[in-house]
Amino acid sequence: MSEDADESSKTEEPTQKKLDEAHKQGQFAMTQEIGNWLMIAAALVILVTTLPGTLKGMVPRLNFFFEHLDQIPMDQGGVGAVLMRVMKDILWALWLPILFLLFAGVIGTIGQKGFNVSWELIAPKFSKLNPISGIANMFSAQKGVDLLKSLAKVAVVGIVAYIALQPMMLTIEHFIGIDMMLLLREMDGLTFRLLAGVLAILTLIAGADLFWQRHSFDKKMRMTKQEVKDEHKQAEGDPHVKGRIRQLRFERARKRMMAAVPGADVVVTNPTHFAVALKYDSTTMGAPMVVAKGADAVAFKIREIAEENGVPVMENPPLARALYAACDIDEEVPSEHYRAVAEVITYVFKLKGRAVRN
Repeated sequence: MSEDADESSKTEEPTQKKLDEAHKQGQFAMTQEIGNWLMIAAALVILVTTLPGTLKGMVPRLNFFFEHLDQIPMDQGGVGAVLMRVMKDILWALWLPILFLLFAGVIGTIGQKGFNVSWELIAPKFSKLNPISGIANMFSAQKGVDLLKSLAKVAVVGIVAYIALQPMMLTIEHFIGIDMMLLLREMDGLTFRLLAGVLAILTLIAGADLFWQRHSFDKKMRMTKQEVKDEHKQAEGDPHVKGRIRQLRFERARKRMMAAVPGADVVVTNPTHFAVALKYDSTTMGAPMVVAKGADAVAFKIREIAEENGVPVMENPPLARALYAACDIDEEVPSEHYRAVAEVITYVFKLKGRAVRN
């Protein structure tokens, strides 16, 4: 009853901190069926593109093997040597397709969880050696669900295999004494039908399992209101979090400042080290206002935005340095700089054909 009440109180979305901690422990909303699906799809691609040519190259060797069976010494060494030679030829012919299949399986995992390695899962834990907890884990609800899924997959794949193999079983006597190349072609077509059927079934299984895994993971990660509050309180005392918050605020303030540059009337520059953007509206302002300022790289960006938007850029090193030191953003220029600023504003307004109030 208490567990149900605890679950019902988890109404909040998980914070990024909780998700990061879960990922460090190897917990992800993922399904192995995606990897299985990709491997079957890769097998179909190989079957259609490269396998026919590979099998064609193997036919002479297989024919030679079967035609000379009577010449193989029937002792352990002779049979073993021949089998090793055949296996070596098969592996040499199929190593690239096998590598492609393994790569498809790896992509299925990386595509869902990224390049996240959980060292906590790799690190040895003595608790895993506890036989009691191991037995309890074997009979857990999750293991039961996994077992049912595996049995269902085996049953469905078995049905698909039966449907694909049934036509062949009815005519199996026709394959006795058949040419090796023709036999391989028949097997190729049979394998294609089998894999295509399995792939279609796995598409449904993978989609359903991915939906279920994400639903279960989201439900498991949800938090109570109190947990969210406690985490925020803890984060506020973290110097790294405070530094990150300050950085975000600074970046937002800089973006707002840069957004004001296109609306400025003039940008006064050093010309390379400082840039101050001024705006003046005689109907609403008592004096020109600084809407943006910056040094070095920021100054260059202000000049760049001004030029892109047709805002006049004027070089006046003494005034640029003075305004940069004396004014903050959204502040009117001090009275001691009225005359110098008025000359700049008047000149710019005359260029634009605007009147300037004294």
